[in-house]
Amino acid sequence: MAANPSDDTDNTLGSVEKAFNILREVKSAGPVGLSELARQLDIPKSTVHIYLQTLQSEGFVVQAGGKYTLSYRFLDFGGTFRNQSKLFRAARPEVDKLEAETGEVASLGIEENGLRVLIYKSEGPDSIHDNAPVGEYTQMHWTALGKAILAHYPRERVEAILDTHGLPRANEYTVTDREALFAQLDETRERGYSVEDQDRRQGVLTIGAPIHSRSTDEVVGSVSVSGPKSRIEENERFDELVAAVKKAANVIELSYSHY
Repeated sequence: MAANPSDDTDNTLGSVEKAFNILREVKSAGPVGLSELARQLDIPKSTVHIYLQTLQSEGFVVQAGGKYTLSYRFLDFGGTFRNQSKLFRAARPEVDKLEAETGEVASLGIEENGLRVLIYKSEGPDSIHDNAPVGEYTQMHWTALGKAILAHYPRERVEAILDTHGLPRANEYTVTDREALFAQLDETRERGYSVEDQDRRQGVLTIGAPIHSRSTDEVVGSVSVSGPKSRIEENERFDELVAAVKKAANVIELSYSHY
């Protein structure tokens, strides 16, 4: 008797989903043992073991001392994909230059599936280290990178993102009211830069600017500098950093148009 195609599709999709759930748990908990994984995912140990063996044979997890971690194969995939990015290639030199000139952390971000993705950052010896890993996904409204992008999206697109992801709080400074966020986005669009004033991490202030495609005027990403709030607000430093970030965005736009 032939297999039911719809059942095959359901089984395949379910298997893929389960494999990715296991990978996510290994990412967040690793190094992690088989029993702990099975308990956290509420999946039989025998089932988890089969998935782990398959993932290990394909090179996506490694085992040492009875504990599992993700492998560097993901770095290979991510690095290859990032190097294929037109925005990354255009922006990387300018992000490095922005960090060198300001002494603060310089970052490059995009929006994907309604979340901010950190695709590159440059840190100097005197810059604040926030331990945000390249490739990190986080809420758009928590970051200057995210707000710089949202400010240039149509309201309907922003509403759709908020409907999907909500406005969760990172700390007491996070904006969690929809209309208050839209007021921030209006201000961001009018002045040409965004501000993350401790929205995600206390004591940290970030200034961001959008990066547009010169051919379509579509916002394709954003660039920012981050540092201690007390240092960035000293004398004329804030205005100097705003000018530096906006200049970097303009240079990246010009480079992007030539790729």
